[in-house]
Amino acid sequence: MAFLCNSDFRPLFRLLDDYETHRSRAAPSTSTRSYTPAFDVRELNDGYYLDGELPGVNQSNIDIEFSDPHTLVIKGYTERSYQHENTEKADSKSGARQWRQPTVEDEEADATDADSDTNIDTDSVTPETQPSFHYWASERSIGEFQRTFTFPTRVDQDAVHASLKNGILSVVVPKEAAPKTKKIRIQ
Repeated sequence: MAFLCNSDFRPLFRLLDDYETHRSRAAPSTSTRSYTPAFDVRELNDGYYLDGELPGVNQSNIDIEFSDPHTLVIKGYTERSYQHENTEKADSKSGARQWRQPTVEDEEADATDADSDTNIDTDSVTPETQPSFHYWASERSIGEFQRTFTFPTRVDQDAVHASLKNGILSVVVPKEAAPKTKKIRIQ
């Protein structure tokens, strides 16, 4: 079995992915998003080697299992999570920002009280429940994913091993030796 260079067919695969994305958007929307991670599949004499891009996916969120003797299923999910500090909270910790109490006053009172700013303790201000940001671009793949690989030869399911390092999932699926014919002697 020969695998062709992926770059030759990348535009075709992109077209198919775009069609699938368009089709799924036209269908009634579901609460979960899904995506298809990219995998490289190599066949050597001793087995199959799968390398997939899963950036930001925790190891505990990935399931690898055999659905039948020749089919390997890799599925899981990724979530968008940020660890950022609100700038208002950071400023209140340092005490650098002071707030002026907004008031409605006459022009005369405003002119006399222009120098007396009312400072509010920033700890007493309740934070907003809505995030103080909006997305300019949301290009990261989040949601559920599933890939299915069917192997043309017998594989040794007990010797399969996988590792996740730097966002690359590597799965080694060894081939199983062809069963030898055993002759039974009649007594």
